[in-house]
Amino acid sequence: MHTRDTCDKATDEACIKARLAIQDTLDMVGGKWKLILISILRDGKKRFRELTREAGISPRILSKELQELEMNGLVTRTVCDTKPVSVEYALTPYSESLSDVIDALHKWGVQHREKVIQGNIHESNAQTV
Repeated sequence: MHTRDTCDKATDEACIKARLAIQDTLDMVGGKWKLILISILRDGKKRFRELTREAGISPRILSKELQELEMNGLVTRTVCDTKPVSVEYALTPYSESLSDVIDALHKWGVQHREKVIQGNIHESNAQTV
């Protein structure tokens, strides 16, 4: 179901439900880091320091983002019995439900980057004005 296909009026119940569903998604995975972290963890378990390095994120922000992802059932946290203690993060089976979203964002991002590199971004904006 596409929101533009179901929304005839701004007050239409289908429109309201569609917007609420989008808002729920953004509340869960919105922000600069959550989808990046999920995409990194798609390659397998990572330790905290590995995630810090790969994502280019500060430990404080990473900790907050991982806590939220764990709270929403997308990531698991495992304390390893090592010296010093280390922590591994992995995706849950539920996180797989975001695969289509991540794939669509990747596809759009590649197309957009190509358009920007080709200098066509301003041309298409001028056509819509």
